[in-house]
Amino acid sequence: MDIQILKQFVQLSSSLHFGRASELSLVSPSALSRRIRKLENELGVSLFERNNRSVTLTHAGKLFLAYSRDALAEWEEIRNTLMQQSGELHGEISVYCSVTASYSFLFHILESFRKQHPHIEIKLHTGDPEDAVERVISGQEDIAIAARPDKLAPGLAFKPIAVSPLVFIVSGPSAKSPQSKSLDPGSIDWANVPMILPERGLARQRVDDWFRKQNLAPNVYSQVAGNEAIVSMVSLGFGVGVVPQIVLDNSPLASSVRVLMVQPGLKAYDVGLFTLEKKLSGPIISSFWSQLR
Repeated sequence: MDIQILKQFVQLSSSLHFGRASELSLVSPSALSRRIRKLENELGVSLFERNNRSVTLTHAGKLFLAYSRDALAEWEEIRNTLMQQSGELHGEISVYCSVTASYSFLFHILESFRKQHPHIEIKLHTGDPEDAVERVISGQEDIAIAARPDKLAPGLAFKPIAVSPLVFIVSGPSAKSPQSKSLDPGSIDWANVPMILPERGLARQRVDDWFRKQNLAPNVYSQVAGNEAIVSMVSLGFGVGVVPQIVLDNSPLASSVRVLMVQPGLKAYDVGLFTLEKKLSGPIISSFWSQLR
């Protein structure tokens, strides 16, 4: 039973972009294209209309999408039923998080989970935390660790782990000893301060909102993917950056940067686990979820 091709088909149907779908499916675009072509040949119909600019579902593709979703749901249901009857959990669970989250939070969760359920295979994928929620919604991952967005998507469950401030950082010793005196945003000449900011995601939204509320315009020097890269650039003196405090606390460059105590500050992160609500009825996901009390 090739469940994986159904998952890849559903992912491509959701994104309608071979590059994004292949990245989420952990295969190359050419490999994904070959698998979809093979699927179409087996079915005897075209599932997608393709040209140089777009990918769209055909009528047959829409019908097969409904079938695929039902088939995957039934597969999960029968697998869960069989596991519950066996009295011992077997199977796999996929988890996605950033490198920082993997050793800040995931290690302790997995340590306990592994002892209780040694026959469950753990598939860990690390990458940009801004992709975490989308990977869960698309069905590519069972669980993700990330910051909670201001509004949860329908059908998405969240369980908090910790709160992490979002802080301004500048080159100089040391992150462990921030200045005792708070700075008023108006006391800083932001127009001449090069800013190193996340290129997208929740952190960027909160930075943009903060500057807007202060009636200030940031001088964006660089837009970076990945919090660790922001700490690196700041430590080298390229400008002022914004990162979650937890990233800074776990960075090998923490002694090379310090926190700017600007008040009012940026809105903190609520970090936690994400999964689809419908998956919480399954014994594996439910057991993993229960590791956090």
